[in-house]
Amino acid sequence: MLLRVKRLLIIGIGAGDPDHLTLQGVKAIAAADVFFLLDKGEVKHDLTGLRHDLIEAHGRPPYRVVEARDPDRDRTTPAYADAVRDWRSRRARVYEALVREELADGQTGAFLVWGDPGVYDSTLAILEEVAELLTFEYEVIPGISSVSALTARHATSLTRVARPVHITTGRRLAEEGATADDVLVMLDAHCSFAGVGDDFHIYWGAYLGTPDEILVSGPVAEVGDRIRELRAEARARKGWIMDTYLLRRTPAAG
Repeated sequence: MLLRVKRLLIIGIGAGDPDHLTLQGVKAIAAADVFFLLDKGEVKHDLTGLRHDLIEAHGRPPYRVVEARDPDRDRTTPAYADAVRDWRSRRARVYEALVREELADGQTGAFLVWGDPGVYDSTLAILEEVAELLTFEYEVIPGISSVSALTARHATSLTRVARPVHITTGRRLAEEGATADDVLVMLDAHCSFAGVGDDFHIYWGAYLGTPDEILVSGPVAEVGDRIRELRAEARARKGWIMDTYLLRRTPAAG
């Protein structure tokens, strides 16, 4: 008897622009029988809305959309790593229930992942945990990450000749400072770029690829206050913000 295994597609959908979806992503959406969406609440309805739009545009009927509530993460505790591990474990239980109960043997399910699943996202790590409990196959379809969108919108490159790039978080930047001449920072809630010194240029972007996109670039000493103000205003207006920036040390004069 032929065993019909459940199959999952982890589809990167880009940084926010519907046109960021690749042709491979379009084909993957068309191949899915069931789409799994995690509801992040009314405040972040934009994130769910784009997913619904892409499914409607590229899905091939008959398909089903199954939604579940995304577990909340404790953002107040100083034990950041423990809070993330706890959140991922609770999210893994949600994923397990979705795949177990909503996807039949032989069917293909899909998770639409913001940006690129292989860049600063928890989906793959969570599915590894789920794979210890369920049998399924999965394939990852890369997408345009916020990193690619950021450098493209600022018309600059991520790398420079013979120089490394350090990818880090705002939390680590605040603790360690800039550990390379080129530092890419993901989701900095506290504008930690303020502490890197006056010899850095910043390329900053929020809500990349969306109608709310905000871009600022310039020497940190000159544009840092403006970024802080824009970020605070945008977060107050929308209730959430996703931003990314590249710090680049400028050559010393003379």
